[in-house]
Amino acid sequence: MDITYIYHSCFLVETKVCYYLFDYYRKQLPKLNPEKPILVFASHFHHDHYNKEVFHLLKRQGMKDIHAILSKDISRRNYPEEQDIETTCVTFHQHYELPFGTSLETLHSTDSGVAFLVTCAEGVIYYAGDLNDWVWKGEPEQDNRQMTGSYRHEIKMLAGKTIDVAFLPLDPRQEEYYAEGMRYFLENVDVRVVYPMHYWEKPDIIGRFLAEYPMYRDIVRETEKVR
Repeated sequence: MDITYIYHSCFLVETKVCYYLFDYYRKQLPKLNPEKPILVFASHFHHDHYNKEVFHLLKRQGMKDIHAILSKDISRRNYPEEQDIETTCVTFHQHYELPFGTSLETLHSTDSGVAFLVTCAEGVIYYAGDLNDWVWKGEPEQDNRQMTGSYRHEIKMLAGKTIDVAFLPLDPRQEEYYAEGMRYFLENVDVRVVYPMHYWEKPDIIGRFLAEYPMYRDIVRETEKVR
């Protein structure tokens, strides 16, 4: 699998068979092979995770075989306007068989929408979307405890699986709690490579994480270096 970081939480994964594009928001897409199909995933409706302009951008590149996999919370009026784009609406805790030898399982986000577990011939991809341990300073202790419990409940569903590449939020806005979600994931999931995302143009948070948790240096990548 070849991985390209686009912006914010958007990644392009290329396999021998097809492309997988996750949570396009904005910025230029790389030049793609128009003969290769693409599956476009959107984990939820938030403006920084879904922009239907992506389908226009792909069409301008001459992409012929485009499939959209959209979380149920995305309004149908924001579905692709192009009639030849097949759209699959997904919800949490479900299994879907997608084109090009791709299977999909979904988790329930602790914010909105879903997280994606994609299995293809070249490996297993976990894309978190906004599934994270969203604990915030100043929030009621009970709310934060409930958030942590909900997050851990979902991550435990990955037990027994080997994930080849994972894309996980690492959000500096959480201040001292910024690492809670990623740390728990790394401690409890068999994962080979992790790319942090959702860090709001503050990539130094990755360096901070690696300095505080040096045992994960061989797993956690510096996302900005895979453009």
